[in-house]
Amino acid sequence: MAAERRRIRTIHRRLARRFGPLRVPRRADPLEELVLTVLSQHTSDANADRSYRSLRAAFPTWDAVARARPPELAETIRSGGLANVKAPRIQAILDEIHAREGAYTLSFLRDRSDAEVRAYLTSLPGVGPKTAAVVMAFALGRSTIPVDTHVHRTARRLGLVPPRASAERAHRVLDELTPEDLRVELHVGLITLGREVCKAGRPRCEVCPLADLCPAAPGVLAREAGRRRSISAGARGTSDDGTWSG
Repeated sequence: MAAERRRIRTIHRRLARRFGPLRVPRRADPLEELVLTVLSQHTSDANADRSYRSLRAAFPTWDAVARARPPELAETIRSGGLANVKAPRIQAILDEIHAREGAYTLSFLRDRSDAEVRAYLTSLPGVGPKTAAVVMAFALGRSTIPVDTHVHRTARRLGLVPPRASAERAHRVLDELTPEDLRVELHVGLITLGREVCKAGRPRCEVCPLADLCPAAPGVLAREAGRRRSISAGARGTSDDGTWSG
């Protein structure tokens, strides 16, 4: 455990050196953050932000969102994708919160323990561990690592979590391995790494600041070197007019 924690600190330092300060996103109202996180599922941050602005412009209060006609609400958030799924999910969440609390608010969670917050959020319709972790980290200032697709991919390639670990298991493992003071910043760093370098299709290991720490990098680099040798050999074996010169 101690060795892994030192490795985590090294990863954090290198990510900060490469990408600059790993700034934590703004701390929003927890209900706003929850709705925004639902809108962000399976889309870009830009599209999620656009659909959230559209939602609040069309329906300024949570009561108005909850009472909106589902087709109208879906059309309002269309820019975020999967609108016909997300609209009824948001309304179901709002309905459940109001039924329990008598108001559209999650501010009371600020006074609850991490375990209580996680249990409450994941008991809401359609809210899983990743969504709960985002709300905890960015709206409630809790020390946790939300595991989205980028964090999941980079953590598996780095060998921080088992290769076949689900996102939920990866979240548990990373929270246990990572010192509390680094969890949210590591989340930001791994997301940036996944978007810019450790891409899904073809990771750019040749420019990765963590290549010497990554078990996956040697194989990727070897395959890339073999591909280049093959291309080079093919080019040498072909004459200027395109005919084989051998």
